[in-house]
Amino acid sequence: MDAEAGPAGSEQLPWRQHYRNLLLLAYQSFGVVYGDLSTSPLYVYKSTFSGRLGQYQDEQTVFGVLSLIFWTFTLVPLLKYVIIVLSADDNGEGGPFALYSLLCRHAKLSLLPNQQAADEELSTYYREGFTAHQGSSAWLRRFLEKHKKVKTGLLLVVLCGASMVIGDGVLTPAISVLSSMSGLQVRATGLQERSVVLLSCIVLVGLFSLQHRGTQKVAFMFAPIVIIWLFCIGGIGLYNIVHWNPQIYQALSPYYIVKFFRTTGTDGWIALGGILLSMTGSEAMFADLGHFTSASVRLAFITIIYPCLTLQYMGQAAFLSKNMFHMRTSFYDSIPGPVFWPVFVVATLAAVVGSQAVISATFSIVKQCHALGCFPRVKIVHTSRWIYGQIYIPEINWILMVLCVGVTVAFGDTTLIGNAYGIACMTVMLVTTFLMPLIVILVWQKNIIFSLLFLLFFGAIEAVYLSSSLMKVHQGGWVPLVLGFIFMSVMFIWHYGSRKKYLFDLQNKVSMRSILSLGPNLGIVRVPGIGLIYTELVTGVPAIFTHFVTNLPAFHEVLVFLCVKSVPVPYVPLDERYLVGRIGPKAYRMYRCIVRYGYKDVQRDDENFENMLVMSIAKFIMMEAEDVSSSASYDIANEGRMAVIRPTEDAGTPLGMRDLSGLAESISTTRSSKSESLRSLQSSYEQESPSVGRRRRVRFELPNEDTMDQQVKDELLALVEAKHAGVAYIMGHSYIKARRSSSYVKKIVIDVGYSFLRKNCRGPSVSLHIPHISLIEVGMIYYV
Repeated sequence: MDAEAGPAGSEQLPWRQHYRNLLLLAYQSFGVVYGDLSTSPLYVYKSTFSGRLGQYQDEQTVFGVLSLIFWTFTLVPLLKYVIIVLSADDNGEGGPFALYSLLCRHAKLSLLPNQQAADEELSTYYREGFTAHQGSSAWLRRFLEKHKKVKTGLLLVVLCGASMVIGDGVLTPAISVLSSMSGLQVRATGLQERSVVLLSCIVLVGLFSLQHRGTQKVAFMFAPIVIIWLFCIGGIGLYNIVHWNPQIYQALSPYYIVKFFRTTGTDGWIALGGILLSMTGSEAMFADLGHFTSASVRLAFITIIYPCLTLQYMGQAAFLSKNMFHMRTSFYDSIPGPVFWPVFVVATLAAVVGSQAVISATFSIVKQCHALGCFPRVKIVHTSRWIYGQIYIPEINWILMVLCVGVTVAFGDTTLIGNAYGIACMTVMLVTTFLMPLIVILVWQKNIIFSLLFLLFFGAIEAVYLSSSLMKVHQGGWVPLVLGFIFMSVMFIWHYGSRKKYLFDLQNKVSMRSILSLGPNLGIVRVPGIGLIYTELVTGVPAIFTHFVTNLPAFHEVLVFLCVKSVPVPYVPLDERYLVGRIGPKAYRMYRCIVRYGYKDVQRDDENFENMLVMSIAKFIMMEAEDVSSSASYDIANEGRMAVIRPTEDAGTPLGMRDLSGLAESISTTRSSKSESLRSLQSSYEQESPSVGRRRRVRFELPNEDTMDQQVKDELLALVEAKHAGVAYIMGHSYIKARRSSSYVKKIVIDVGYSFLRKNCRGPSVSLHIPHISLIEVGMIYYV
């Protein structure tokens, strides 16, 4: 980094910087990723011995439970997630939808037919070293791409996993905070359960009320709390091992697992529903990966998380082996008296951190679902100016808070909430286990034997735990099933309705021959200005255009069909975001622009969007002029050809930009074609809307170059004059209805479910940050 450093220094400095960044990210990961996993000792033993296993109060049973916890914690969080699954990140992103997006890029599995060949040229599209359609994965790819039902089934599996992550966002804060607050009853013996529940609800409301502050501050503020918490419980565990039962290390042998099941039988199998709580939070570790790196998450887990939690579970088991009557409050009873209150305070704070980890993962998964067309439009707030991808979703936050407080009040017992929590976590883990073999074959292009071994080994372990949890459906386990069904139904209905709407647009788009038959003026009056016609189509002219000119036979001099599209990659670099092409001959002044976003990109109100769009079209005009093949007469066979425009590059910029000094000047110059009353209305709107008033006002200028072709010069001049005349946004205000011949189920899904969601979610103009003063909506009815 230092240009004047010597050769040795220049070699050492990148390594120092690398390790410094690695340690910093590992430190921050404690505050976001590991809060949930590190608070599991609060309730694992209590939930395990809450049922009929409580009848087996002897040392051998405790040894068997510890052995199960140790090997479960070693095989699933350590071996499966830290060593294997973290390597399946999607350009640094994790979670079920990250795996699904990886699969959609390496095989045509998406149900929405808006993929383009240009998408595959994105720098983040394929993994490094990937070679398409070669190796043993070709047959599996063909099978998946051929059968639509298989694609639908795969989407339902992913939606199931995503809905259970949202369910985790409801249950994790409830069980973590309630478990920590229950420690008050150890010392304040007269404190009633209702008081503990009330205090827990107050903490939960405060937690959700602070979410709008963002996770960056949480990472820095809460990381020390989790680290202190881990060293506390690790030290307490070591103390209990030495003080109560130094022979507890023998329980690490798998022999005690066999002995445990021989003794307890069915009761031991049902108790697995409590033991699985020791690995809850593993999926959040993968879902929150986007804020960090896999190396930093691995470093934090192996060096601190794994040894501290192992010591704590061993110490708590050592305490229980000599104090069987303390089963219900084993964690707090095992704390030495002098340090009880400090540990209680740290435990409460750590529980809040644990909740934060899953809430952040919930926001992330909802954003991914929304970007890939599987969730209604919601408000997404970018909470950090410096750290990309940290978001806050108000609607989801308040829904989670209401559900979380409701679960806490309704159950008031960590055992019942733990039953629900276990089902949700195991379902998400099974979804990841199901998707990983496909990743191994299609993305990593490894041997199918390895993928089958992964599926059979981890699938068998998790299936056994899930079967145990399902035995407790009547004891609170029904909550994640109901929540998962509701959220999954919402997501699938939205995706189904959106897909049907897109297919209707695709089937009813205007043919280019009919456009060409109208002539350059399209048979209508062309008025000054730029008309931005929003469409979801990536090719062709949408039906909304003909619907508009049929009712109002006038349109803008320059037409731009604008498609804001999500592609199945986490991020799209700015230099690869804009695709620009031409519709019809040059005299028609019609263009197409596709703006591509990744599922982690946040579409903010970009004050320079109009300027960047005009500059991108101007660059396209110049690129087209330099291409000899495209300068010939128009050929309908070339329709759909588009070019990637890099708006940040100064090279090839045909227009100059000059900042306007004052508001009065900007109004008089950029809105000169508008009437006095409309300019007055524009001024009032800008004063009432600060975000619009702060937009950068520029005037484009065409340089005097004699070498420029006159036809190109005329086209650029028309574009500049149209921009100065004003920009109007045209969108379809659509009403979706099922056809009369549709089945009864389809009518309910479209006419009731999808219509309800569309009416109660944010409008597309709000989501796209379109200024209302420039918006024109065209009503259309879709019979799908």
